[in-house]
Amino acid sequence: MNETKKPLKVVALAGGVGGAKLAVGLQEALAPGALTVIVNTGDDFEHWGLSISPDLDTVTYNLAGINHPDNGWGRINESYRTLETMSQLGGEDWFRLGDCDLALHLRRTEWLRQGITLTEVTDRLRRSLGIPSPIVPMSDRPVRTLVHTDEGDLPFQHYFVRLRCAPILIDLTFVGADEAKLPEPAQAALHAAHVIVLCPSNPYLSIDPILSIPGLRHFLRQTKIPVIAVSPIVSGQAVKGPAAKIMKELGVLISPHTVVDRYEDFLTGFVIDNADRDWCESIQIPTLLTDTIMRDLASKRRLAEQVLTFAQQLSEVAQKA
Repeated sequence: MNETKKPLKVVALAGGVGGAKLAVGLQEALAPGALTVIVNTGDDFEHWGLSISPDLDTVTYNLAGINHPDNGWGRINESYRTLETMSQLGGEDWFRLGDCDLALHLRRTEWLRQGITLTEVTDRLRRSLGIPSPIVPMSDRPVRTLVHTDEGDLPFQHYFVRLRCAPILIDLTFVGADEAKLPEPAQAALHAAHVIVLCPSNPYLSIDPILSIPGLRHFLRQTKIPVIAVSPIVSGQAVKGPAAKIMKELGVLISPHTVVDRYEDFLTGFVIDNADRDWCESIQIPTLLTDTIMRDLASKRRLAEQVLTFAQQLSEVAQKA
């Protein structure tokens, strides 16, 4: 659809694989540089003495077209000789770092130790991979997701990767969020945007950490531009990851309606899958019903174009009101 190739500026809030998929579609549908992706860094941690940013890397690899086609995270054609050797030496091997991936972490850590901000490091990495879309961490200061479970408090990656989300989740704390702030490029992108999209990332583990940054939620409440969210729940299941499991453990319905409720103070439009059409009547904001499953580049772009068209329609209605 050539009509989507316009000077439309979009900001996407994204976590890991689900968010990265829609970000790819938006990048395809928009003019080069018109998309800015603000990415969750609550998952960041130190491993093998290196600074690891899993969601930033997943978004980066996807936008560069070098992500692993099956996992969604990690790099295509990856090897794991370093990990295998580390395991033989008795080192921690529960977090799968590939050899090419490792080079990126080494470079990031080197720059961070030189006092360069995570925002600048991320921009250097995306430019080196030829990505036209700015990718911005939600904060340069550390904000760490702490998972409160029936087995005690767990750092995010230990809950998510080492224990495969097996403990029952009770609550979450975003440690350091009170002292954090959105980087200047993120703020500038939000103020220049025509549309803000919440990608179909985990509401609890991916989007909530971003929304915990002081001032962001207030901005979303006050902005006059469309704020659209795409549901990560389809037919009572999470498209990717443990969102449905978390909803069950928190005692809420595993449904698109629960996602809307989390964003109800600022959302102007919601996108749900055709399989969940029965929920449309109970959702009190404008809703787009479509196929939200992104299987390939064509379906990613198709969904992105539909989201942008939906946003444009909402904007036109608001202008006439």
